Amino acid sequence: DIHCNNMVSLIIRGFLMSKPLCVLLLLLYQKALGSFINSGRVFHQLRTEQEHRNLVSIKMSSNNSSCPHPFSLLPGDPSLILTTNLNLGDKKLDIMKGISKVMADATGKPEAYIAVSIIDNTALIFGGSDAPAALANMMSIGAISMENNGAVTKGVTELLEPFGLDAARIYINFFDVPRANVGWSKKTFAG
Repeated sequence: DIHCNNMVSLIIRGFLMSKPLCVLLLLLYQKALGSFINSGRVFHQLRTEQEHRNLVSIKMSSNNSSCPHPFSLLPGDPSLILTTNLNLGDKKLDIMKGISKVMADATGKPEAYIAVSIIDNTALIFGGSDAPAALANMMSIGAISMENNGAVTKGVTELLEPFGLDAARIYINFFDVPRANVGWSKKTFAG
């Protein structure tokens, strides 16, 4: 078996040396990952074989003079920032953890990549009223769809209802963000 960490290291070295070597290493990497899928092992907590193929298939155009960075093989982030006039008190961390789980379940992305921030007890009006309300923005590299968005909206709303939020007083905006527009670990997910 070829270990994935060793392959990533080889790809990085190939990236530093030459494009042909990098392409060869990526092909070997793709073949090795295929054998992991066939043997039923999970690589980086990816949920489906199709998602795995999508992440590993790398398009090299004639205008592209360099290999992609290995970050481009990672699932990417979902993040959610929620602002509310509700006072969540000492339950705020529990609500953030609940939202993180809702997002992981809805998007199929590993919870290790999910970030959630809540700003509670702030000035906010909705429909001209300061009654309990919430606004949120969720951004993700892929995994933005009608079904996923509905599941996140339902889950977040249900977590906030015990604090007095009416389901008709929350907006969540969903944004599908290109890999090059998400920074992480001193790079973007595009490399």
